[in-house]
Order: sequence, then C-alpha cells, then structure tokens
Amino acid sequence: MQHLIRTSDFSKEEILNIFKDAKSYLTDGFNEGLKGKIIVTLFFENSTRTRSSFEIAAKRLGAEVVSLDVGTSSQKKGETMYDTVANLNAMQPDAIIIRHSVHGLPESLIGYVDCPILNAGDGRHSHPTQAFLDLFTINEYFKGELDGKKIAIVGDVRNSRVAGSNRRLLPRFGIDVNLVAPDCFKYEGNEYKQFDTIDEIIDDMDIVMSLRSQLERHNITYFESLQEYAKDFCITSEHMERKEFLLLHPGPVNRNIDITDDALKHPRCKVLEQVTNGVAIRAAILKKLILENRK
Repeated sequence: MQHLIRTSDFSKEEILNIFKDAKSYLTDGFNEGLKGKIIVTLFFENSTRTRSSFEIAAKRLGAEVVSLDVGTSSQKKGETMYDTVANLNAMQPDAIIIRHSVHGLPESLIGYVDCPILNAGDGRHSHPTQAFLDLFTINEYFKGELDGKKIAIVGDVRNSRVAGSNRRLLPRFGIDVNLVAPDCFKYEGNEYKQFDTIDEIIDDMDIVMSLRSQLERHNITYFESLQEYAKDFCITSEHMERKEFLLLHPGPVNRNIDITDDALKHPRCKVLEQVTNGVAIRAAILKKLILENRK
C-alpha cells in the first residue's frame, strides 16, 4: 500500500508522471477516472486552498467526497484519533486525506487503514502536495530546464512545513535552495545557505518563494509589528523590476507583509497559477494512489 506522507514517498520518475497527468488535466480537461470512488477528508486545522482543491480535484475525477466535521465528530466524546480512523476505514473509503497540527500524526495512522493516507499538512513537518504543485509551477515556467536554478525561500523557514517539503524536494531536481529569514525564524541546520535579508541575494535568484509568518506556531512575539518584519522580507515591485525572477507563495498571503499589492499584480507572480495547478496536481496524485493501490 503506497501512501503520501512526505515528498520522498514518490520517486523522481513517479513525480514526473504526476506532472504529465496534471498537465493533461490542465490542457485537455478532467476525466471520470475515479467514478464510484469515495474519499474522506479530515481537516483538524483551517484550510482554504488545500481542502478545496483536494475536494474539487476528486469531484472533477468523478469521485464522491465525505468531509468529516471534526468539530462534531466522536473525538469530542473522547474517541481517540486511531479509533476514529479505524472506524472510517471500516466503511471502506478509497482514500483518506488528513491535516493535523501534530507532527507525524498522518504517518502514525497507516497501520489502521486499508486505503491510502494523504498528508495535507502535519504541524511544522511536511506538506508534500504543496511542494509538488510548487515544483510543477516552476517546471512549467522554465519549460523543464531546472538544473542550476536558484531559489530563495523567504520568511518563517523554521516553522513552515511548506519550506520543509520544498527544501527537501527541490534539490532532487537540481534547484539550489537558499533560505532567507531573521534569526528567530532561521532553519536549525547547516545543509542550506542562509541569509539575513532578501536584498543580499535577490540579484542572483531565479525564483523567490515568499512565506507567511506562522503566527499560530509561535509561543512568543518576535516583532513589535509585522510591518517591522516586512522591512527586510516583503517582496516589492522594486524587487520585481530589479531582477527577473519567478515569484511564488503557498498562500494565504499577508498583503504588504509577505508581498506588496503591486508585486502580486506582476505578470511573473504566479500565486493564483499555483492554486490552479494545485487542483491538477492533487487530481493526479489521487488517481495514482487510488488506482495503483487497487490493482
């Protein structure tokens, strides 16, 4: 049984095949390859893009989606997460998609199911489908020429699961990862080059990925205001004119903190294209995991 917990669960060949399917969905439309399949979504954290795109992807492929209202689930009566998932599994769904604040929780559920588990984000750890759609967006923009490209991931790289998944995935495709953050948000490791401000390296970058400050994961206040943070880390129209680079953001964007209003309107800013690509990528992943696991 194959699951998707982290980006390393798929080989490079598998990822490229997912990209091929995703591109076909974007150009030729969706088919009903998952007609008759049932997919359960369990979101224990807030989500707009990830949850909606998974559900839209499933429905475009003809599947039915059951979204558990975790606020009224039996967990409120004392049922453990493992019993909740085991009971859902007994109803024989074809896949379970889960987001949770606890690092490692989706992986810990694998032994309780007979269908694929898809990690839609677990704590600070991993967000594999976001990383895949980010890489797909980059790959499309550069027409497959990725080797030697340089990316700056800017912001709360310590707490962002998007940063975590991307810094592990992108080097597999020849992309040089650089991290830009204040001291309080710096990655605690030495595998990647780290910088204090975006202005230090902007002239050498091909891609910039801005991140949202993960305020919900902070126990203390690091800045007097987000405007103070923005002085060194907000991507502006001046940056866009200074160097030709692709601008990405996983969303939600804190306007004029992560990226200015003007920069968001720039033609090289592909934030909304990422969202469109997310539906196609997640459809391709659902198709792969459900149909291949049922052979």
